Amino acid sequence: MKRLCASVLTSAIVLTSQMSWAADPDLAALEQAAKKEGEVNSVGMPDSWANWKDTWQDLQSKYGLKHLDTDMSSAQEIAKFDAEKGNATADIGDVGAAFGPIAVQKGVTQPYKPSTWEQVPGWAKDKDGHWALAYTGTIAFIINKQQVKEIPHSWADLLKGTYQVTIGDVGTASQAASGVLAATYAMGGNEKNLKPGLEFFGKLAKAGRLSLSNPVIASLEKGEVQVGVVWDFNGLNYRDQIDKTRFEVLIPSDGSITSGYTTIINKFAKHPNAASWRVNTSSPTPVRSTWHAAMLARSVRNT
Repeated sequence: MKRLCASVLTSAIVLTSQMSWAADPDLAALEQAAKKEGEVNSVGMPDSWANWKDTWQDLQSKYGLKHLDTDMSSAQEIAKFDAEKGNATADIGDVGAAFGPIAVQKGVTQPYKPSTWEQVPGWAKDKDGHWALAYTGTIAFIINKQQVKEIPHSWADLLKGTYQVTIGDVGTASQAASGVLAATYAMGGNEKNLKPGLEFFGKLAKAGRLSLSNPVIASLEKGEVQVGVVWDFNGLNYRDQIDKTRFEVLIPSDGSITSGYTTIINKFAKHPNAASWRVNTSSPTPVRSTWHAAMLARSVRNT
């Protein structure tokens, strides 16, 4: 997957934009500037995703930063930044690896290099600091054992069942698009030849077994998802929050992919210092360690 990420990064178009951070680069000054702003508003970073809940709680309790999130896909986040421009309602977003370069190309990001910048491998970041992958996951299945009696352990197994397979909106969501790519690799294709993966999901659709709704915690809890294609950190998080005995989470034995996510800071952010302080907590502090302790999302600096 590093080769895939590298191919994405090398194709990125890097633009220059003005920075509006605290003049003093010292972290103490940045922290004080963030506290003065008092809030940070996000898109695509809900409590149920990658254990963001504990991160936001820590930012509130330790630094007094209030938080509000509107959940949306990677593509929708970038479109929102671009549409609102100077009337920005969001300071930061969390997008899939392939969408970082797209956000830069659209001219909607501000660069910021956190204190851990040098620890992030070159393949996982924009050289000017517009984005850097913070955590990674591997595409997995989350299976409702109450509704699916024959547990699928591979993509090939999925074709044998009669249950619904829920993947999400492939056109806008990084998780869904990555699910298609994972199936593509399992079927013998790659990022330059998606035909095997598209044919795989075409078979499910023809059988009336494919759902393009998002496999989120609410739909899982209601029993609306029989088998969901999700990042492993989401699957484990959803399982643990709902009922550990009700769901099984596994990585398909015949192939998967690992990819990452990056926080992008809105070029037009109303709270740029609070946003950059949030990015800086990507270091192994008590804030980000909430992910590590839960064994959900893996820091890209461990790869």
